[in-house]
Amino acid sequence: MPQADVSVEGVRKTYGDVVAVDHVDLKVGDGEFFTLLGPSGSGKTTTLRIIAGFERPDEGRVTIGGADITHEPPYSRPVNTVFQDYALFPHMSVAENVGYGLKVKGISRRDRGKQVEEVLKMVRLDGFGGRKPVQLSGGQRQRVALARSIVNQPKVLLLDEPLGALDLKLRQEMQVFLKALQQDLGMTFIYVTHDQEEALTMSDHLAVFNDGRIEQIGSPEEVYARPATEFVAGFVGTSNILERGGRRISVRPERIELDGSGEAATVADVVFVGAFTRILVDTDSGDRLTVVRQNDGSRVEPGTRVHVGWRDEDAYEVRIPQQEVR
Repeated sequence: MPQADVSVEGVRKTYGDVVAVDHVDLKVGDGEFFTLLGPSGSGKTTTLRIIAGFERPDEGRVTIGGADITHEPPYSRPVNTVFQDYALFPHMSVAENVGYGLKVKGISRRDRGKQVEEVLKMVRLDGFGGRKPVQLSGGQRQRVALARSIVNQPKVLLLDEPLGALDLKLRQEMQVFLKALQQDLGMTFIYVTHDQEEALTMSDHLAVFNDGRIEQIGSPEEVYARPATEFVAGFVGTSNILERGGRRISVRPERIELDGSGEAATVADVVFVGAFTRILVDTDSGDRLTVVRQNDGSRVEPGTRVHVGWRDEDAYEVRIPQQEVR
């Protein structure tokens, strides 16, 4: 079977004076769960739409499995897209929705029914084929949309913030489900989200977008533990940015120790957050730091004098994004 690796090379897209995507390069491996992460307006969705064929780049090219698809229409590309709003046909049953693409392709009713049954079982909706979308929960409708997208066996599945309309508990359940489904299928998933937890939970690799450019590409562990820029440090989790020895460094809140042998500071505020406590401290040198401590029954009060410190290996030098120095 041909490889389904996806390559985006030098892609640029403008809308009038607005630069939505500014010379983006990325490579997605065959069978990988790859996430495009960033705030609204950062270029991640436009990049996905360019891969899907819904938008044409002004510059650059897109390849899948080495084949240039930059100018191919969406229906000619070996991809399917799952949207946040499901886009199901309300008058059709679940089975009819899932099998619609197969029907358009001319697949026989018998073969269509068999494939639909198999894919509904895969998304844990066997027995739901006769229901209408209105009879389903939000999570079930999203799984119908997934089933409809994978029944055609595309090489690449594109997912545009598909869990955004779900409540927190269901969204977390669907994160686990989606990752397991992707691993079972061995299919290439390219996933767009502004939710850092989703990106860190599900991805093999992720690209962090900001202002139309990619700030960093890496595994979730690399991006979180070793952010390349101030933006990544602040957007992917919480980070303390400090000036030390002529360098700007990032230190994650959970890596800072209280009552150590470090800098003198005063506790400014204490916030209980369930499993952990967030402690804000002001150092004598004028920095405001966020410290996270697992709740173990002990408590520190505002106004307490403490010392804050961290290991050298937990401090990473960060650069200022190009947009801020131009």
